[in-house]
Amino acid sequence: MEMSILAAKEAVVKAAHLLAKSGMLFRGSHANLSARVDERRFVMTRGGSVADLEASGLSLLDLDGNVLEGEMDATNKEVISMHAGIYRIRPSAGAVIHTHAPHVTAFAVAHEPLPLIYEPLLRLGFTEPVPVVPWAPRGSERSVGGILEAAEAHPGVSAVLMANHGVLVWGDNPGHAAQVLINLDEAAELAIMARALGGAKVLPERAVEEVRERMAAFGSRR
Repeated sequence: MEMSILAAKEAVVKAAHLLAKSGMLFRGSHANLSARVDERRFVMTRGGSVADLEASGLSLLDLDGNVLEGEMDATNKEVISMHAGIYRIRPSAGAVIHTHAPHVTAFAVAHEPLPLIYEPLLRLGFTEPVPVVPWAPRGSERSVGGILEAAEAHPGVSAVLMANHGVLVWGDNPGHAAQVLINLDEAAELAIMARALGGAKVLPERAVEEVRERMAAFGSRR
């Protein structure tokens, strides 16, 4: 799980560029990304726009929210506790990403959980719909508390929808978290498109087990 500070920063930069290329940053390129360095520290983007992110655009923090190296813009200071909270309750999480990816954010603004309709999500470990966290001011105690409560109550997902705002995902590392986000947005877009054909249909009840068995047979992790 541990990595050097520089390696963590470079991994976040690579993930941010992938998200920009994939259209996951929407028009304003606003996002915040972080990566765990060790049990007590993580690096996090210091500003709002990450379309042209460089390693110098990240700072080092601890899980209590203290900035250890670098600086943080006011807009990102607001959400430090959101990232730190996920690392505290999900020890396996190596990266956290928040964006306003367009299709999955449409579900967030509609206060509609994202159903389990897309097989690639099963390969990423999803076993239940992605829940919606009730709206509260960005980064507030109520907002972060709702996010962490949902994350603890739904161990079968590595994402939550933030009502009227966006999406928060986490993964093994920044690249994995970026892939989670991309697949979530694909699922949301397909669900929206499927409504013209009578609506998306959820996967069969045994789909999770069958996909796991299939992956195990070939030694696949995802």
